[in-house]
Amino acid sequence: MYDLSVIIPTFNEEENIPRIIEEVDAVFRKSNLNGEILVVDDNSKDRTIAIVQKLHTEKENVNILVRTSDHGLSQSVADGFSHASSDIFVVIDADFSHPPALIPKMYDEIRAGNDVVIGSRYMDGGGIKDWPLKRRVISKGATFLGRLLFPDISDPVSGFFAVRKEVVTGAPLKPKGYKILLEVLGKGTWENDKEIPFEFVDREIGSSKLKFRTIAEYAGQVVDIALFSVLHRGSAGWKEWERVIKFGLVGLTGIVVNMGLLYYLKEYVGLYYLVASFIAIEISILNNFLWNDLWTFRTQEKQKLSSRWHRLLAFNLVSAGGVVINLGLLYLFTSVFGVYYLISNLIGILVAFLWNFIINRNITWIKKKTGRV
Repeated sequence: MYDLSVIIPTFNEEENIPRIIEEVDAVFRKSNLNGEILVVDDNSKDRTIAIVQKLHTEKENVNILVRTSDHGLSQSVADGFSHASSDIFVVIDADFSHPPALIPKMYDEIRAGNDVVIGSRYMDGGGIKDWPLKRRVISKGATFLGRLLFPDISDPVSGFFAVRKEVVTGAPLKPKGYKILLEVLGKGTWENDKEIPFEFVDREIGSSKLKFRTIAEYAGQVVDIALFSVLHRGSAGWKEWERVIKFGLVGLTGIVVNMGLLYYLKEYVGLYYLVASFIAIEISILNNFLWNDLWTFRTQEKQKLSSRWHRLLAFNLVSAGGVVINLGLLYLFTSVFGVYYLISNLIGILVAFLWNFIINRNITWIKKKTGRV
């Protein structure tokens, strides 16, 4: 049994494959790891398969799986999970976009108790080198959608990660496109994750296989994982839906507090209605913050969050933005487009709710990421 299996998906990588295999094997020797190198090839038309087969005769830890149908990077990695000869998998590209030197660190983090270890381009200490604007925009957009499902993970669409075998065993993965990690996070069985920073380097040899049609496939994948999360309450993605529901319930209590306090201060205390409204709004914001801090995001309390005072300030600022969005849409749809004001107000409330949840989730109650490894 190997300590770990490094899975390398390939398609026409004859220039890169001998070098990446040699470097990964050198990392194994330097770190005293008994590691397998499993190349999963999509029936390359160049010499990739022949090169790996020759290396297999020289290095018994080098193996190859040739796939003749259902081609794709994610499908290749999923097949690699099924054929690897260890209980810990590391996925890495063949083109040196990911640094093999971090493989021992990933292995150590898995052995330390983490179920998934992710190489992150977007946390402190990570980065992207020599990427054209188009690819940066696509990557940022994909990351944003992924973080809607997993806000605590800075790079849920990374192609460089390690995972325990039991996380993916039996998981109903539907691998398509390039974002296999998001599929693993959405449908795998895991509790603890760890991110380590790395600098992504664009390929030096060969051409990128990323196409704009990948965006459509990825959007479908996000929707599929979201639906899966709703239907499977034990999944990691369900935890976020649960927070959305709690956040909404807390918002309803805020409306009750706001309306009740406004009426009391105006009718019984005799305050001017705008003064009474300002007080009622702020008290309802405090109500919402405390309930969300103590209930909605209670599972975050042991993580490295900002201080409660900083969270309160952030929540107030985000809530103020929500009020502006609500009033702005109310005016726009009613005065400009002639929509009935109650319908306009409902649209404003829904958009403001999404704003409040998404921004608070990614600012107020996000755990701190550091670049220390």
